[in-house]
Amino acid sequence: MSADSAPAEGPHPGPAANPLGHGPVLLLTNARLADRRVVDVRISGDRIQAVGTAGSLGPLPAAPGRPTVTTGARIDLSGYLLLPAPAEPHGHYDAAFTAALPTAPPEEPADLVRRVTEAALTSLGYGATAQRTHVRIGDLHGLGRLEAVLTARQALRGLADLQAVAMPGLLTGRAGADGRAQLREALKLGATAAGGCPELDPDPVGYAQTLLETAGEADCPVDLHTTGRDLTQLARIVGVLAPLRPRLTVGPCSALPPGGVAVLAGAGIRAVCLPQSGGCLGVEGLPPGLRPTLARELVDARVPLAVGSGGLRDLANPVGRADPLEAAYLLAATGLLSPEAAYDTVSGQARVTLGLPAVRVDAGFPAELLAIRGDSLPGALAGGHSRLVVHSGRVVSRTSAVREFADTVALALPRQNNPG
Repeated sequence: MSADSAPAEGPHPGPAANPLGHGPVLLLTNARLADRRVVDVRISGDRIQAVGTAGSLGPLPAAPGRPTVTTGARIDLSGYLLLPAPAEPHGHYDAAFTAALPTAPPEEPADLVRRVTEAALTSLGYGATAQRTHVRIGDLHGLGRLEAVLTARQALRGLADLQAVAMPGLLTGRAGADGRAQLREALKLGATAAGGCPELDPDPVGYAQTLLETAGEADCPVDLHTTGRDLTQLARIVGVLAPLRPRLTVGPCSALPPGGVAVLAGAGIRAVCLPQSGGCLGVEGLPPGLRPTLARELVDARVPLAVGSGGLRDLANPVGRADPLEAAYLLAATGLLSPEAAYDTVSGQARVTLGLPAVRVDAGFPAELLAIRGDSLPGALAGGHSRLVVHSGRVVSRTSAVREFADTVALALPRQNNPG
C-alpha cells in the first residue's frame, strides 16, 4: 500500500533540456500554500508568472505557430505544500563525508570536487536551491579546496547556486603575509565572500581590520566564523567591521553568551546559528552545542537570524544532515520559535544572508520553490519526505518516499499527511 508518492506530471511534447523539467512554461496545480489556500501557479522562465485559485489559470499557453500544442508541463501537487525554497547559509562542503575516512581527507582535486558536488546535491535534494560553503585556504591547503568548490559551482549551474566563503588562517603580522595574499587571490578567482576565524589569529582585531580592507577592495561581503565567546573581543571585531553593514554576517555563534546578543543587536549585524550541533570545524576544537535559548534571544532582540546545517558527516558532526527543514524542525520542536518563524530562518532570512532577492509564492517573484508532502507547515516539518524542488523555473530535483505496511490491518489507512 503506497503511502506517499511523487506528484503527477502531465505529458510534454518533444525532448526536454532537463529530464526532470519541462519547456519554457511550468504549471503547478492544486498546491496548498502555508496560509491554507489551494492554488495553481504558472511559472514562465525563472519567474512566477501568475497565481490563482485552483483551476483558474486554464491550459498552458500554446506554442507559437502551433496553436494545438502547449509547451511545458503540468504537475499536480495535490497533497503537497508549496513554499519558497530554503537556502543553506553555512556549510563546510570541503570537509563533507570525511568522518568515516580512516585518515586525513584526501586532497586530490578530483576527490575534493566529488565530495563538494555530492554535498551540494544532497542539500539541493532537500530543497536548498542556494547554498554557501566556507572553504579553508592558505597553509597546506593553498587554493586547492577553493578551486574544487569553484569547479563544482560551475558544474552545478542551472541546478543550484553555490557560494564560497574564503577562510584564510593567519592574516596579521609577518606570519599572515601568505594568508593575506591567498585571500586576495581567492576573491579574484571567484570566492563570493571573505571570512575566517579571527580568534585563531594572535591579533583578532587586526584580523578583522584586514578583512575590512580586503573586502572593500573586492567589493564583497564578509561572513565571519566566530564562536562569540569573548564579549570584549566580539564587540571590538564587529566595531571594526561595522562599515560593511548590511553585508556582514557572523556565525555560528556557538558560545555566544547572553550579553553577546546585545552586542549583535546594537551593531545591526546578521547572525547564523547551527541547531544540529551548534558549531562546526571552522574554529578550534569540536563544537560545544548550541545554547538552548539562543535562537529565541536573537529573534527577540531583533537580530536577523538565519539557520544552517554546518557539518555534513564530518568530524564536527558525523551524523550531520544537509536538510534545512531539519534545522527548522529543531527550533520549532523545542518551542523556541513558531513553525512559521523557524521556516523563515532557513528560507527568507537565509536568502537575505546570501544576498539574494526575496521569494514569495506570488506573481513576479523568482521561481525558487519547494513542494513538500504535507497539508500544513507543521506537518511538513514533522515528516515531509517527498519533495519537488524548483530552481530558476525548472524542476531540478525530486524525492519520492513510499511507505508500505504488511497487509494485516483491516482498516483503510490514509495517505501520509493527507487524511482526506
